[in-house]
Amino acid sequence: MKTSGTNFQKKVWNEIKRIPKGRTTSYKQIAIAIGHPKAARAVANACGKNPNPIITPCHRVIASDGTIGGYSAEGGVNTKRALLAKEGVYL
Repeated sequence: MKTSGTNFQKKVWNEIKRIPKGRTTSYKQIAIAIGHPKAARAVANACGKNPNPIITPCHRVIASDGTIGGYSAEGGVNTKRALLAKEGVYL
């Protein structure tokens, strides 16, 4: 499956695929991991453009302060919270 997106978005999505089920990481941690430490907001935007939320689990990416952050899939943060709860993560 070919995924369209910018090179930056693809880096973000590939890094997100590495987050294990039942774990979370922050937008900032993703930014640091892909070599753009000041790009946490851009990481959040890339999550919002994720074309494959089942394959690329953006629901596992949260804000640095431990809050849930946003979620662009249908149902918004309620869906994100439910997906995390299914994995044993409660925020």
